[in-house]
Amino acid sequence: MKYIVIIGDGMADRPIDELDGLTPLQKASTPNMDYLARKGTVGTARTIPGGFPAGSDVANLCILGYDPARYYSGRAPLEAASMGVGLDDTDVAYRCNVVTIDGNGAYEEAVMADYSAGHITTDEARELILMINDRLGGDYIKFYPGVSYRHLMVWKNGEAGAECTPPHDITGKVIGAYLPRGKGQDTLLRLMKESVAILREAEVNARRIAAGKRPANSIWLWGQGHKPSMPDYREKYGLSGALISAVDLTKGLGVYAGFEIIDVPGATGYLDTNYSGKAEYTLNALERVDFIYLHIEAPDEAGHNGNVEDKIRAIEDIDTLVVGPVLKEARNRFGEFRILLMPDHATPIRERTHTDDPVPFAIYDSRREAESGCSGYDEQIQGRDGAMHFDAGHRLMDFFVRGEA
Repeated sequence: MKYIVIIGDGMADRPIDELDGLTPLQKASTPNMDYLARKGTVGTARTIPGGFPAGSDVANLCILGYDPARYYSGRAPLEAASMGVGLDDTDVAYRCNVVTIDGNGAYEEAVMADYSAGHITTDEARELILMINDRLGGDYIKFYPGVSYRHLMVWKNGEAGAECTPPHDITGKVIGAYLPRGKGQDTLLRLMKESVAILREAEVNARRIAAGKRPANSIWLWGQGHKPSMPDYREKYGLSGALISAVDLTKGLGVYAGFEIIDVPGATGYLDTNYSGKAEYTLNALERVDFIYLHIEAPDEAGHNGNVEDKIRAIEDIDTLVVGPVLKEARNRFGEFRILLMPDHATPIRERTHTDDPVPFAIYDSRREAESGCSGYDEQIQGRDGAMHFDAGHRLMDFFVRGEA
């Protein structure tokens, strides 16, 4: 048996007036997703347990079958694992975005203009982070370059107790109310403020401004935690596995789950990602492993940007270039397989951030096509007769792999 999990990050949404009360999933043309829902088992899962932040870290951990109440320790340690940055038990890893803030006065009065600094390129951001590390790093603080706007800071013997806000949650808002508060806040705020003068001098930003692009003019620290401890998939389910994603966070989860991490050329984590390549590499990986986790970031980025057209386009590209080819070729190559299709969480266009809404799933089993009575794959699955619901979302993977509800 082969197990295929396809995650459309942030794909779920809420009704939108300009779509006549439909969601992007309902508006998009998704014949392949709809087929999985019609011929499979459908339902919803709560991937963000009560009391946890509505983040991709919690949601993907949950989908993989790990109870966040037991295994969640923070977002940044997962990204550290993906980047090959080892953590000691007393180290605290922080996610370090390069962002664009607008304002000429006090730092606290600036506005979060762009959590991604205009989706800065990896090469540009690397130059900036190395500059930041040279000026602000030392024996106890180190910065590590990652992908695009997503980077890492490690604080040796550091504090993890501050309340830190994801920058994508405060687009267009004055940042003062969202700066770090609690243990370690003075160090964090000092680093963020001092980064402004350093980044102002950077040639990368001068070139970006000259080209009409947004500069990366501040760092933003958040998502902190210590390294987690969790069983891998061979121990948990007796399965070998692989993971495909353009995002360090999900790659890090794969590292802790004992998966082979597969890099796909042209995978960007954005609307221009190599969808077809992800499908191809998924199928090839299944020739050697039992389980694959395929994560696609594009719908989430469109949700954060509040762009309904881009979100519909991303959903349709996933359907046409990923779900359809994977379903067709899995039939040709593998005798028995299951596909789990779902978002990790909702990223509604109007909210422009993650929410803890239950998300729809569809499970297709090649051995026994069913008639679910469901006309299509969308958020309305929750109200269908016979639809399942997993309030403890981490139990969904047990059902997918073992058939245990």
